[in-house]
Amino acid sequence: MEATRSARPLVSVVAPCYNEHEVLREFHARVSAACRPLTGSYEIVLVDDGSKDGTWAIIETLAESDPHVVGVQLLRNHGHQLAATAGLHIASGQRVMLIDADLQDPPELLGDMMRLMDEGADVVYGQRAARAGETWFKRATAAGFYRLLTRLTDVSIPRDTGDFRLMSRRVVDTFLLMPERQRFIRGMVSWIGGRQVALPYERHARYAGTSKYPLSKMIRFATDAITSFSTVPLRLAVWVGLATASFSMLLLLYALYQWTQNVVVAGWASIICAVAFFGGLQMLILGVFGEYLGRLVHEAKGRPLFMVKAIRAGRRRHEVPSHFSRMEPAMRDDVVSTWSGGG
Repeated sequence: MEATRSARPLVSVVAPCYNEHEVLREFHARVSAACRPLTGSYEIVLVDDGSKDGTWAIIETLAESDPHVVGVQLLRNHGHQLAATAGLHIASGQRVMLIDADLQDPPELLGDMMRLMDEGADVVYGQRAARAGETWFKRATAAGFYRLLTRLTDVSIPRDTGDFRLMSRRVVDTFLLMPERQRFIRGMVSWIGGRQVALPYERHARYAGTSKYPLSKMIRFATDAITSFSTVPLRLAVWVGLATASFSMLLLLYALYQWTQNVVVAGWASIICAVAFFGGLQMLILGVFGEYLGRLVHEAKGRPLFMVKAIRAGRRRHEVPSHFSRMEPAMRDDVVSTWSGGG
């Protein structure tokens, strides 16, 4: 066990990349500059999430020229959360920093994060004190989302945080045992527990390129977060259904009373409004139940979370970690069959 631990790099930096060819070389330079003063034992895991530009070609070049770089190419675009999960499966460091490749989160904070972890933290997460280069709409919706999520979930998820964090090996290994498909990494890590410490920082504007999170993806991400960590919408649907049924019963009693008094209200408008109201409410409640049911169907299928097309590690042998093969046997076979890093 001690030999295995010492053979691990001290720190792994994991970065999912989607169409980031404009920023990758600068990202690699800054991450390397952040790692070198701390240790010579580090690795940079760059995960190409099915990019359509020259991202993978640049990753291959970096892996060939720098023995610290491990390139991972996914078979198709899986989305940010699954691409990050793939990188965490591959990363073998005693500590693992998860960061986006767009340089909005400064890799230079690695030293501060390492120091806080030396003091006993299990997770050090970046907490945004300021957000440069973002519209007022995105800042407002993000603030509203985190405050809503805090009220809906039983797990304490810090506000104004992303996936930018440094995690101990114990936390990463526990995270890799969690098999759900609709992943909300910051919530999953918060659920694990341990001593989790905030590191306030100023988030920068993108170094280059455009945001990979338009409004549609933000809504889908928020839906995954809420349905993954809260059953409050289900309980709310039940209470709304009970309230509506009670209101309907009162309307029925009122209608019967009016009938006994020979008071008949002529007109179809009131009937149409009532039918439309209750019909729409029922469809809303069914939609909430359907959202959760759909997720259960996806989980029951048990398909691999992601498929790896190739791994590049230049002249350095980079073994597939044992937990990687244990979690996804089909995925492991694909990695082994396409392995091309020397040895």
